[in-house]
Amino acid sequence: MDVGGNCGGLAINNKQRAMLPNKSRGEFIRNQRKDSEGLSESPDLEFDYADTDKWTAELSELYSYTEGPEFMLNRKCFEEDFRTHVPEKKWTELDTAQHRAHAMRLLDGLEVIRREKRLNVARAILYMAQGTFAECSCEAEVQHWMRYNIFLLLDVGTFSALVELLNMEIDNSAACSSAVRKPAISLADSTDLRVLLNIMYLIVESVQQDDPADRPEWRVIRDTFKAELGSPLFNNEPISVMLFGMVTKFSTGHAPHFPMKKVLLLLWKSILFTLGGFEQLQNIKVGKREELGLPPLPEDSIRVIRSMRAASPPASASDLIEQQQKRARREHKSLTKQDNLDAFNEKDPYKADDAREEEDDHDDNDNALETEPFPIERDEVMPPPIPHPPSERVSFPKGLPWAPKVREKDIENFLESSRSKFIGYTLGNDTDTIVGLPRPIHESIKTLKQHKYVSIAEIQILKEEEFQKTPLSGGEEDVEMSATELLYQGILPSLPQYMIALLKILLAAAPTSKAKTDSINILADVLPEEMPTTVLQSMKLGVDVNRHKEIIVKAISAVLLLLLKHFKLNHIYQFEYMAQHLVFANCIPLILKFFNQNIMSYITAKNSISVLDFPHCVVHELPELTAESLEAGDNNQFCWRNLFSCINLLRILNKLTKWKHSRTMMLVVFKSAPILKRALKVKQAMMQLYVLKLLKVQTKYLGRQWRKSNMKTMSAIYQKVRHRLNDDWAYGNDLDARPWDFQAEECALRANIERFNSRRYDKSQSNPDFLPVDNCLQSVLGQRVELPEDFQMNYDLWLEREVFSKPISWEELLQ
Repeated sequence: MDVGGNCGGLAINNKQRAMLPNKSRGEFIRNQRKDSEGLSESPDLEFDYADTDKWTAELSELYSYTEGPEFMLNRKCFEEDFRTHVPEKKWTELDTAQHRAHAMRLLDGLEVIRREKRLNVARAILYMAQGTFAECSCEAEVQHWMRYNIFLLLDVGTFSALVELLNMEIDNSAACSSAVRKPAISLADSTDLRVLLNIMYLIVESVQQDDPADRPEWRVIRDTFKAELGSPLFNNEPISVMLFGMVTKFSTGHAPHFPMKKVLLLLWKSILFTLGGFEQLQNIKVGKREELGLPPLPEDSIRVIRSMRAASPPASASDLIEQQQKRARREHKSLTKQDNLDAFNEKDPYKADDAREEEDDHDDNDNALETEPFPIERDEVMPPPIPHPPSERVSFPKGLPWAPKVREKDIENFLESSRSKFIGYTLGNDTDTIVGLPRPIHESIKTLKQHKYVSIAEIQILKEEEFQKTPLSGGEEDVEMSATELLYQGILPSLPQYMIALLKILLAAAPTSKAKTDSINILADVLPEEMPTTVLQSMKLGVDVNRHKEIIVKAISAVLLLLLKHFKLNHIYQFEYMAQHLVFANCIPLILKFFNQNIMSYITAKNSISVLDFPHCVVHELPELTAESLEAGDNNQFCWRNLFSCINLLRILNKLTKWKHSRTMMLVVFKSAPILKRALKVKQAMMQLYVLKLLKVQTKYLGRQWRKSNMKTMSAIYQKVRHRLNDDWAYGNDLDARPWDFQAEECALRANIERFNSRRYDKSQSNPDFLPVDNCLQSVLGQRVELPEDFQMNYDLWLEREVFSKPISWEELLQ
């Protein structure tokens, strides 16, 4: 928090204050007081939610600032090798054939036995992947040569060689045991791994950027690489499974030297590239609904969210106390000003609203989403209306942003309650018979059916029930071997361990976590060998460490959200399997713990030094860093990665709790309502939407007093969140609000998931009753049976006991 900036904002002397007119003086003092407390009406955050940040930002986040000197080391390794073969020319002056020949030469160098020589060759390849920046004059030129060199490296087969080398480093037991014994791990312990992961990340990140200006052969290389990356070609498993194994090995403490930030970034980008981002998810969803014969989606959710506007943030406790103090002061004003007050009250068209607002002021700390300061301040009589530009008025949406939805179950429940009320009997799942019901009920049923929404998940559950009921006559399931299906099959055996590992690292990277002796050290790839000795170096390392943690949170949140969304589309029980293990690993309280901080400070944090970001730092001369420049940070209104992480975590929490009453109760038990309401202070529509969704699902459990004290929050939920017709979320009269045995709900879900996994993936444990039977006597007797050794040694005893000593009635046996 920039304390100096706030103090500077209040630095106005009495003489300057006296020069202001009365009205301006009151307004100035009010604005200064609000600014100093962080309560000013901040504008909406101009944040475009996307799969990733800008390409340059994603490239710069790969490197920690401590790695800065290694850029020149990579250049030196490349130039030493390049000069021996092409002494008089620059890389940018060679033709394509010469480029290819040198790339092949470097690739051969990766196969040498000597470790030092291999590392130097890998550094030379990394310098190529970094765009041979020494021969470039601007950042755009670096990016051009990066793409050219990376497609060249990919074409000659560099990625497969890198995967083999990475496997060797993962299995390097000597390095692991050495790192385990070390009291303090630094950058030097992960040099080889970092160089390999840097090249692999740059390849994946650059190739997935779809540029319309790309050559046709590059597009072919891109499509081939995408298919290979998602297939079990590398070590008989997708690359993502190998990276998940690294995450687990690190979190268990067996390989504390792994550069975890780079592993997680590569894992995220590999999943994003092979499975697709949010736009592709929407297209897959539309295509699947067409295949299943379901009606099209009522709207494009991405477009709706982008067009929404944020609500005003909740008032804080200090703001409410200040308003009460103002009222107390007004009551003690002199009689000369009472006439002005009376005149104002006569003219005020919003007098009734003020009375209601006074009642609301006695609510809890942050009760109001749109609390405005009281309009009278000293000599003001009637405040002038705030002029709005015409474009702002036009942009307000007409009506609610979302089309309402109804489930089949909701229609059944409505009909059942109506029949029992008006006729006295029920018809089970029959939603067509409406004989004997009053006309208004007919109209209600018609409206409900108009908005009925059948999800892909419901169809998948019904199909799975059919397969379980008729395992023989149901036939073989036709499973499409998509990239998502291959990834699920790859991570299925160890999925619980992978989820625990990711959440352990997320906990260690969360800003609210306290440093504990048993927590994981996630700073192995950011701490230098020699700790800083000056104040400036310490400040730089502090920024680097905070930035490092933020990037880890960003990568993990994106990985979890992408996997949940893709698995849900591929098959609902794949999603439920992953979601249930996240819940069992305490993901819900972990995310709430993450949000239990000053979220505005986290989103506006300035843990970056732009002059040290790649590729800026390798093209321009570095200015001298000072403590003031480090403290000032950049001029951005917010930190993109932190806001991205917060929205992802809120979306994950929504995915875990949607339609799950047991998990919704966890939100209530962990007292999430005040934590989530503080997050509403961020004026960003998408973030507010997911916070309001989480508040909506638990409203019925929070009691009447909470709802009464938070009517403006309830109003915001009504305005921004999709309506489910017949959903009694605001009053708590629903049967679901009763505290049933929620453990039974999770157990039933777990049983369904296990049946699905064993039916589709566990071929070895097939039910013997459903296996084909061999009825041919000759083939049965002709089968060779392997007998154990102890049986063969005691064969005579077995014959005596089981055959000779027992009387056999052959006549009965033959009959």
